[in-house]
Amino acid sequence: MTVFDIKKLLDCEILWGEDELTREVHTACGSDMMSDVLAFVKDQSVLITGLVNTQTVRTAMMMDIICIVFVRGKKPADDVIRLAEQNDIVLLSTSELMFEACGKLYSAGLKGGKRK
Repeated sequence: MTVFDIKKLLDCEILWGEDELTREVHTACGSDMMSDVLAFVKDQSVLITGLVNTQTVRTAMMMDIICIVFVRGKKPADDVIRLAEQNDIVLLSTSELMFEACGKLYSAGLKGGKRK
């Protein structure tokens, strides 16, 4: 699946990274608790969250996440977008709820990457 596929499936607005939509993704994680993302998941390509602060992008940087999807129509401030841009992390926003967004991505074949 590509970032473009995610954008289309969740009817996302591109906040940053329009030139990066062909990047491949294989796994995803949905959480508003970045400590859980750090502690319990690995090899995540996409983070689905409602948390719109710099900590989200910093967590994505540590976990090699290439795309963040903000749910519930949330959009981060300019400083968050700039940090994502500096680190080549695509930012998308969807009006979907987190549960629905995760369900649609899972049904389309995207799996979660769990720490062993």
